[in-house]
Amino acid sequence: MGFNSIRCFSSNSILSLFILFSCFFGLCYMYDELGYNSFTLSSFSYPRTTLKPFDLRYIRVDLPSWFSSMSIALNSDVELDAVSLKKAPESALPVICFRDGSPPLPDVSNIFLNDSVLFPLSNGSFGGIQALQNVEQCFAMQKNITMKLTNEQISPGAWYFGLFNGIGPTRTQSKMIVRGPAYSFSANITVEGCTTTTMWGQYCNQTVDQLSCIPLYGYFPAGSFSGVKSYNQTNKNMFSCKNSLETSCLGDGEPKVYSLDVVGVAEELTIMAADIRYNVSAANNNGNISGINLMCFARHGAIPSATEYDYSSNISEAPLSISSPKVGRWYITILPVNISNILGGTQNTAVKVCYSMESQVLQCPIGKAGSNCIWERYALQTVLRRDSNPFESYYLPVSEKLFSNSANFPLEPLASNSSYGGKPDDSWTYFILDIPRGAAGGNIHIRLTSDARIDYEVYTRFGGLPSLNNWDYYYANTTRSSDGSMFFKLYNSSREKVDFYILYAREGTWGFGLRYLNISGSASKDQTIMSVSLERCPKRCSSHGECRVSFDASGLTSYSFCSCDRRHGGFDCSVEIVSHQGHIWQSICLIASNAAAVFPAFWALRRKALAEWVVFTCSGISSGLYHACDVGTWCALTYNVLQFMDFWLSFMAVVSTFVYLATIDEVFKRALHTAVAILTALMAATKATRSSNIFLVVAIGALGLLIGWLIEISTNYWPFSFSIGCSLNMPERWQNIKGWFENLIHTLFRRFRWGFMLAGFTSLAMAAISWKLETSESYWIWHSVWHVTIYTSSFFFLCSKAKTINNENQRRTDGNYELTRQDSFSRGERVG
Repeated sequence: MGFNSIRCFSSNSILSLFILFSCFFGLCYMYDELGYNSFTLSSFSYPRTTLKPFDLRYIRVDLPSWFSSMSIALNSDVELDAVSLKKAPESALPVICFRDGSPPLPDVSNIFLNDSVLFPLSNGSFGGIQALQNVEQCFAMQKNITMKLTNEQISPGAWYFGLFNGIGPTRTQSKMIVRGPAYSFSANITVEGCTTTTMWGQYCNQTVDQLSCIPLYGYFPAGSFSGVKSYNQTNKNMFSCKNSLETSCLGDGEPKVYSLDVVGVAEELTIMAADIRYNVSAANNNGNISGINLMCFARHGAIPSATEYDYSSNISEAPLSISSPKVGRWYITILPVNISNILGGTQNTAVKVCYSMESQVLQCPIGKAGSNCIWERYALQTVLRRDSNPFESYYLPVSEKLFSNSANFPLEPLASNSSYGGKPDDSWTYFILDIPRGAAGGNIHIRLTSDARIDYEVYTRFGGLPSLNNWDYYYANTTRSSDGSMFFKLYNSSREKVDFYILYAREGTWGFGLRYLNISGSASKDQTIMSVSLERCPKRCSSHGECRVSFDASGLTSYSFCSCDRRHGGFDCSVEIVSHQGHIWQSICLIASNAAAVFPAFWALRRKALAEWVVFTCSGISSGLYHACDVGTWCALTYNVLQFMDFWLSFMAVVSTFVYLATIDEVFKRALHTAVAILTALMAATKATRSSNIFLVVAIGALGLLIGWLIEISTNYWPFSFSIGCSLNMPERWQNIKGWFENLIHTLFRRFRWGFMLAGFTSLAMAAISWKLETSESYWIWHSVWHVTIYTSSFFFLCSKAKTINNENQRRTDGNYELTRQDSFSRGERVG
């Protein structure tokens, strides 16, 4: 591997040019009270957004290597106290999750529900990047969340925020109805950066010395660095990284920070110190300098301290060696400790410890790996799949030993033939692949198959090569694996097959190590086939759902998710929520309950109300067909057509019941039916499932009934109303009005059968109660009750219309209608 593997720091001019353009576009410097300067790298404002039940949103924030802090201000209308939070079911729990490198996915494991999610979110919730590299942190949503995370707490790269309105297996289940509390939120995220790469920290007040690297050709002089290994340069590449100052002097407890970028896959990072001594002012001191504690703390992605670090060692005694260091930026802190104790307890601020610090990066040649560079390493080439979702691909090793273009390749031609230390079971073969930018919402799929027995263990690690002591996920056998980890999913594994996914894999370099197990002590003749692919939905949603692709708020990352059927849920639709027998009963209830439409249809046909008979008959049939398709039994037409017909005819059935109660000519009824058909069709075509439609339909039906009564009054009672208006005698006018109202009430009592009317209102109240009790889990039973009660109420209302209504018009024509007679007598008296 060439010199370009290690990035040398010479980008000050580039950064200055970037800052110049940033100021040109309005991103100018900001100076705090302490005199340290920073500038706004990016500012993102997420508008007010409503999350419906079981809905989610992802927000991606990119943090460059020179960022100083990230500020988050999130406002929502969530009102949850500690008591209601513990009582709330997970399906209705608003949650916010954070993850480094890829979108969070809280539905895989419920481990987090027992700890951090029930505690308030604050800056102290983030103990460092170690807790967020392979896991996520989730917290209950709060009304106001304000945080400021610095580069001392989190690492550069892509960070994801996930907001969920309800979690658990039912989140991805396809539901007949979605009801529950919704909440809205808005967010403002600002990223600040230091003006120079030599400054670091929250206030850009910490100086970081940048180490420049050069190839090292030759051995170290004897005794120059204590404890340094001698490497055979014929099969290894060594790079020496130093700062511009050869010697540094530090006081007791005075830290000094260095930075180093490891771009390529390395085998070892060694940090050492030489020429350790006191400064000139302490030369006359007879203290034992061999007892100096020069502590070294190393951390990937953030500045280490005595409390937050990845590796530590007293490099005055032996170098700090880091096996398989991760690709990226490393920070190194040197800290002298207890100098006064070594000098006999004297306190002298002029006494300093001087040293020369150097870091070395060991890399194997191309195609080799391991501490002795004897094992095989292959780069995996990306092969995009045709006619597939974005970023779906499979990987093939780049090697002359393999000539197959298939997604499956044999392992034996690629396996390492050497073992370390002569142990037959200590032979490794490594593969390296890259997940491209924007593909963090995909899943790495690893499969191994063999005719007899698989003699390999699989170890994976992000950012470097895995080992027995350093891995992110692994599979050894059916009893030893990372199964149960948050982003590791094992499927159908046995002695002959290994099948697992790394969910929502992070962008960047991934290393896979296959450890060969020679249990029998002799070479195995069984062929092992391996496949590595980047897929969207695990197991294609287990054949119980549809894989869908969406984008985060920035549009930079595409993520996949499963939309499961009625019976299944979970992130991969593998969780059976409703059993097969339960699904049959639900289907029967939802479909058969529409048979209640026979009652109002039969009565309408008996009364020769043909329009109402057609509406009720078609409403029952369309509702049965819609629910048969909705539960996944059978779809006579497309789902959208069936849904429109069901809601439209249901709306028409309700309105037709009201119109039927008005005694008007068929001409006016046809006009009313046409008008309400247009209105209800528009409602069914636009947001048919909204709850407010039921009130709109009742209002339209009541309006239709009122219009029918007005038409009836205007045609039947107009002469009488005119005579009242023309009467000049006030007592006589009030007497006529009183008589008119008494006769009208008497007519209403004779027009309806109030026993059926009371039964209709009772049934309608039961329908309203069942509609109110409907939830995603109990929808099938309460909606079936709704079908029966709503059709039954229509039947009772139709029956409440008395037969004598048809005789009233005839009586009025014969001159026997009471209101007409009274009107005639009044006019006769006025003429006389």
